[in-house]
Amino acid sequence: MPSALPRAAIEWMAAPAPVPYDVACAVMAARVEAISAGTAGEAVWLLEHPPLYTAGRSAKREHLLEPDRLPVFASPRGGQFTYHGPGQRVVYLMLDVGTRFGDVRAYVAAIEQWIVAVLAEFGVAAQRREGLIGVWVNTNASPPQFAKIAAIGLRLRRWISSHGVSLNVAPDLAHFAGIVPCGVNEPVTSLAHLGRHVALAEIDAALRKTFEPRFGPVANADR
Repeated sequence: MPSALPRAAIEWMAAPAPVPYDVACAVMAARVEAISAGTAGEAVWLLEHPPLYTAGRSAKREHLLEPDRLPVFASPRGGQFTYHGPGQRVVYLMLDVGTRFGDVRAYVAAIEQWIVAVLAEFGVAAQRREGLIGVWVNTNASPPQFAKIAAIGLRLRRWISSHGVSLNVAPDLAHFAGIVPCGVNEPVTSLAHLGRHVALAEIDAALRKTFEPRFGPVANADR
């Protein structure tokens, strides 16, 4: 059984400009090592990336449909291909999963439920789907059709997580055509595509508001 939540607040960080993917991976790896060593606390990092594709550890070559469209980065996270770019809120979670949950599936479910709650703040009814990782909305098509609005890809090292979730706020959805996103041949959508034109600052406020009841208190990173 996991122990009680740590008393220390989780550091809440936001990058003011897009962060190169390799730089983000290096920052996360260093923070995970520091958390594991007890020299740094847990952290949540909100950012955007320049337009790019990432290939998780389970990525299949044939799912990269347009290899010359955007830069492609091998990623240490789980999962398959995904797209990152401006207008997408990426949230990297460097948390002690062993202490907090003691179970990876429970952790993934908590992240999914968190994003469902975030979307509800903007009047969007989203849901988890059995056997799939991520968050979907029903497009109300006939027959019913689901579209993915948030993807999750994680890495755990010594029970400390890194990587996390990407929520489509207003990205260029055309870039998803260059891959089979997460290995699933289903549409991808965004808040903007659903008619919710929301600023990233509003998304960030909703992320924080709905995060704390589920994961514990946060504190702004020291500048």
